[in-house]
Amino acid sequence: MENLFSIGELSKYQNISKQTLIFYDRIGLFCPAYVDPDNGYRYYSANQIDYLDTILIMKKIGFSLREIREHMQNYNIDSSLAALGKQLTVLDDRIQELRLIRSRLVHRCRQMEEARSCLGKEGPAAVEAVEARYILWQEVEEPCSLREISIATKKCFAQAFEKQLPIFFQSGVTVPLGRIREGRYTEASTAFLPIERTDRVENVRELPAGTCASIYHVGDYLSIGSSYQKLLRYCEENGWRIVSDSYEFCVNDYITTHDEAEYITKIMFYVEKISQ
Repeated sequence: MENLFSIGELSKYQNISKQTLIFYDRIGLFCPAYVDPDNGYRYYSANQIDYLDTILIMKKIGFSLREIREHMQNYNIDSSLAALGKQLTVLDDRIQELRLIRSRLVHRCRQMEEARSCLGKEGPAAVEAVEARYILWQEVEEPCSLREISIATKKCFAQAFEKQLPIFFQSGVTVPLGRIREGRYTEASTAFLPIERTDRVENVRELPAGTCASIYHVGDYLSIGSSYQKLLRYCEENGWRIVSDSYEFCVNDYITTHDEAEYITKIMFYVEKISQ
């Protein structure tokens, strides 16, 4: 039709699908100037192209379709400045969040690179100095099986996502030393997520700087007892007294591999040297 564009032509000019234009019509965001009563074909006027440009630009900036529809019902320079200024704040917050996410991904990748050398062999036990760190924790309910551990871990993630807490993309558990000495290696008392220091929630605990005996366990979680036995022997033979429960940090787990043979768990105890 003269001076009108078909939906196919507009779709081609704006590089937008016909289905999107139909959807915009249905929600009242961008309606055709004319609809042929005989066949239902949609046609758009030339001045509507600029209107569609505005919609697509606002969508690219990050506005929701609801926000765009409400804004464009009656907009002017003042309302546009207010809307764009508000969106700048939203984008700044998002940029900050993405920077934090990126730093945590870098941290996780470095851990995986360090631990990958352990694949296919038993990792040696060692003693290392550790810096202070923080964990977001949840108690594991009885009978402290893998099911209860998984539930506690999911609660940690749910709380972290809901409260937008500064967690690292890693999980772990605490296993009481008494249970370990009894051979109950997988009966964790708490599940946790490493986190940056924060006062926004109460269930954050500091793991102090100190000396730790550690070992990497490679393989499925149910076989972790062999690595505990090795670490306990190492401490006894080298004159180190264990003064804490065990802290297990998942380095490579279900998040990064489907093969349990590739699971890597770092086991750590705080220790002190036995006086001669």
